[in-house]
Amino acid sequence: MHRLRRYILSTFGLLFFSIFLPLFSIASVIFLIKLASYTAVIQLNLWEMFKLYLFILPEILFYTLPITFFVSAALSLFRLSTDNEMVVVFALGIKPTFILTTLMKPAALLSLLLMFDFFVLFPHTTVLSTNFVRYKQSEANFNLQASEFGHNFGDWLLYIGKAHKDRSYGDVVLFHKEAKEEILIQAEKAEVLNNKGILRLKLTNGQGYSYTDEKMTQMQFEAMMINNVMQTELRPYNSPIEFWLDPERRKSKIRMFITDILLSLFPVAGLFAALSIGIAHVRHQKGYVYLWLFVSMLFYYAGTTGLQKALGFYTIPAVFFSWLFVTYIIYRRRIRARF
Repeated sequence: MHRLRRYILSTFGLLFFSIFLPLFSIASVIFLIKLASYTAVIQLNLWEMFKLYLFILPEILFYTLPITFFVSAALSLFRLSTDNEMVVVFALGIKPTFILTTLMKPAALLSLLLMFDFFVLFPHTTVLSTNFVRYKQSEANFNLQASEFGHNFGDWLLYIGKAHKDRSYGDVVLFHKEAKEEILIQAEKAEVLNNKGILRLKLTNGQGYSYTDEKMTQMQFEAMMINNVMQTELRPYNSPIEFWLDPERRKSKIRMFITDILLSLFPVAGLFAALSIGIAHVRHQKGYVYLWLFVSMLFYYAGTTGLQKALGFYTIPAVFFSWLFVTYIIYRRRIRARF
């Protein structure tokens, strides 16, 4: 029995990875195209694009793993049926319940992993991605070009003489005018610092002049910071629970929570359907396997999204237990009654 269990799992594992890798690659390409649209607004290098991809990686895995598990479970059993190995198994007196329990453990482990993914990793990476994009947008809003007039840094007028490759600037002049005072600052070097969304201008080796009707003041400095000029509103994050309970975008979070719970349970909920589809008489049912796989996933996802408006959180037990009941009836009539 142990060897049979290992053989079933090895067949399942080979199909799982052969399906997962192409599906994961296609999903990654789709998300990378979406990330490429950010370059129209912000400037990203290769490493920053890779960081954004890492932020969406949990989301890609969440949507590809349940589908991969369900399809590979059904097709691995169908392959055993095609090779008549399933007939031999049942001829030896082994019940379909053995196959069900064999696949139940990886299904349960995957469901737990998916719940951890959407409940813990997803809030964390979503906030990181949002803050990163806002951080880059704050830098994009302050795009300096050398030898051009009209730049502003908050209340300061700014002129840049030179722009260096390390994102520093030379021959910098700033001018600020108030009702009774005018301030002029000249520096040999300037750097733009972004600290948690707050832009600061660091000036090095320069002179400052202050004019009023009564006096003129001059000063020399080696370093000067002009702070609190432009601030980016970063999204706070403390814990996954606070993320899900945060009233901001509450309706969309409720829909997401219900959908993700049901998708996390899909590997377990789909076992009866996988056995009903995969264990088949090849001569009569070969042409319908892929159709039933598609129809099964379509009905489950349709119930997951279609009943939320009417049932709210009750969609979770309604869809899960209804699906289990219907697929168990099909499994009992098509598989258990025959074998």
